[in-house]
Amino acid sequence: MPELPEVETIRRGLAVHLSDREVRDVEVLHPRAVRRHVGGAVDLSNRLRGKRIAGVERRGKYMWLLASDSTDEVAAVVHLGMSGQMLIAEQGSEDPVHLRIRAVLDDGHELRFVDQRTFGGWHLDDLVDTGARALPESVAHIAADPFEESFDADAVVTALRRRDTEIKRAILDQTVISGVGNIYADESLWRAGLHGRRRTKGITRAALGELVGHITDVMGEAITVGGTSFDDLYVNVNGESGYFDRSLNAYGREGLPCRRCETPMVREAFMNRSSFSCPSCQRAPRTRVNRR
Repeated sequence: MPELPEVETIRRGLAVHLSDREVRDVEVLHPRAVRRHVGGAVDLSNRLRGKRIAGVERRGKYMWLLASDSTDEVAAVVHLGMSGQMLIAEQGSEDPVHLRIRAVLDDGHELRFVDQRTFGGWHLDDLVDTGARALPESVAHIAADPFEESFDADAVVTALRRRDTEIKRAILDQTVISGVGNIYADESLWRAGLHGRRRTKGITRAALGELVGHITDVMGEAITVGGTSFDDLYVNVNGESGYFDRSLNAYGREGLPCRRCETPMVREAFMNRSSFSCPSCQRAPRTRVNRR
């Protein structure tokens, strides 16, 4: 699933093209693309048709279109899954092979949801007032991300200190801090000089504060270059790739020299994925041996 920088890149592109546009029609071309919407394809199409898009918003990795008319306001929540793409195209142009949803706009363009693996999709949600901002009901339990006004870095550090788990698992917990995925977790831990298997309770408050700062910095830098693209599945609304993969210091660099100390980087299995780190700069915790 794309992480915060990739979703923010898409959100910014959509905001330019969709703000104040009317949805003339919606065509669902694959049932799995609306499987999360309780009312099904016909209901989703009927409720979006005729509505005007007021904006495109995001929290963490989750994005939604605000759509309203004189009687109803809904959030069209978009799950990109592993391969979802939100593309803007001119009406009448050739359809992509894996087109799942088409929304016809009032300016001669279409919003197209393309999803090769069909893990993503759209659903409509009511907005709930969380105090800081209105959020789709299905997103309201997610923690604020570092780019929201309500984000409280000290509170995140306190939440991390309360846990007794591996630090990488903790920062991937979207109820603690949202938007961080495997790539940016590895990058932030490398910058902080922390191994992902370190226990949260054994890390000082100051070190955790530095880590949260690195999380913010690394994702901010990725946003400026359009996120990270390793294949053609992640692209922005114009079909272009991001370039942050050229700046990665940890993720995907197994066997390459650490850019800080030149020790070869290593890869370890982690939650059916991989973690990349420097064995010298990021010392792994000692494994306890049970003695009988």
